[in-house]
Amino acid sequence: MKTPKRIEPLVEDGLVDEVLRQLMSGKEATVYVVRCGEEIRCAKVYKDAEQRSFRQAASYQEGRKVKNSRQARAMEKGSRYGRKMQEEVWQNAEVDALHRLAAAGVRVPTPYLCFEGVLLMELVTDADGHAAPRLNDVVLTEAMALDYHAKLIRQVVLMLCAGIIHGDLSEFNILVDGEGPVIIDLPQAVDAAGNNNAEQMLARDVNNLATYFGQFAPALNDTQYGKEIWRLYVAGALHPDVVLTGHVEADTGPIDVEGVLREVEEIRKIEAARQRALLEQDD
Repeated sequence: MKTPKRIEPLVEDGLVDEVLRQLMSGKEATVYVVRCGEEIRCAKVYKDAEQRSFRQAASYQEGRKVKNSRQARAMEKGSRYGRKMQEEVWQNAEVDALHRLAAAGVRVPTPYLCFEGVLLMELVTDADGHAAPRLNDVVLTEAMALDYHAKLIRQVVLMLCAGIIHGDLSEFNILVDGEGPVIIDLPQAVDAAGNNNAEQMLARDVNNLATYFGQFAPALNDTQYGKEIWRLYVAGALHPDVVLTGHVEADTGPIDVEGVLREVEEIRKIEAARQRALLEQDD
């Protein structure tokens, strides 16, 4: 196929030999299968900011650091240079998260390089060597749902132990290879200690998992892993080998009505986005 313009510099520099095909296109990027010497990899081409549809990007960037004060001021002012810096921070966040999470034992694709809005990384494959399907394309039994859910909850714990929350975890950004789930799409990854929305984002990630897998294993609908994990994290008791129950004691303190309403509204928006994604997939 014709080489996309954004990938041309990588071809010219000999980092990519050939673009084989488009793998998928999402709200943040288009992914291509490429050949690099004898290796088959994927190239994730990020969309420009005005083309992205990601919700509330500013809330995800809270707590992210930039190289110097000049860049920070430019980003605050929204100048042309500042917008360029915002794009670099957004894209580099995924590369940084992938490196940190891989070192922590989280199942994520191996990143190789990121240049001018193109992330070159490992192509996750299934047992037959084909591009791994997304979770929402896999037919699940109850036993598989329980197994995958348990594995992903462990991945969430490992991520938080590394100080990172995915921020947009769902069946649409989880691949399934020969060994189970692999987490992808991390440009919106949240710094757990530096973002005021971290608790809500973790809860949303975990609730998304329970909602999806609960269709196949109804017992998961009554679990509270998000609350349990966050309480352990705040208490300094969360570690990679922690044993979770999925249940927490009832909180008898005063109810934050406004907070509850905000969460309900956020869940409504997520479900609406999920339905739109399903419609787009059908089209």
